[in-house]
Amino acid sequence: MSIGSKIKQLRTFYGLTQEELADRCELTKGYISQLENDLTSPSISTLTDILSTLGSSLKEFFDEEDEETIVYHPEDYFVKSTDEYELSWLVPNSQKNEMEPVLVTINPGSKTDVDMPHEGQEFGYVLEGRVSIVYGSRSEECKKGDTFYITTDKNHYLYNKGTKPCKVIWISSPPNF
Repeated sequence: MSIGSKIKQLRTFYGLTQEELADRCELTKGYISQLENDLTSPSISTLTDILSTLGSSLKEFFDEEDEETIVYHPEDYFVKSTDEYELSWLVPNSQKNEMEPVLVTINPGSKTDVDMPHEGQEFGYVLEGRVSIVYGSRSEECKKGDTFYITTDKNHYLYNKGTKPCKVIWISSPPNF
């Protein structure tokens, strides 16, 4: 770990010049420059003062935890395919989160499995095609750009009555897929 580069990263994040940081810590600009270029090492006391000025602490500064992934790519998705539909989990391991976004592609004349009543709510957004949301004894048609929102206290599933595949972003909270 390069202490100097981490200090420089924090300093530039807050939009401070070396001189401004030095003034706030009662140090010289030259010392900050040497520190950022790893030409000198600060005492614990000096490092604590610098980090305090930069809104951090020794613990946060030296914490080596991996940052949580916030961007996922198609190669990260987990995919389950059947003859009738394909489910693509857009956030890997989202079962541990409060919601679970899935891309559902339903082939013409096909449907998803019937989802039995469970705790939670679900939201869907139709990206392509037309789909029917079957909710208990109701069936509502959704086309591209339409959304649906249901509580999950009744049997429910999606059915593609059309002649082209349909794609739906389907979000379950809490995760249930």
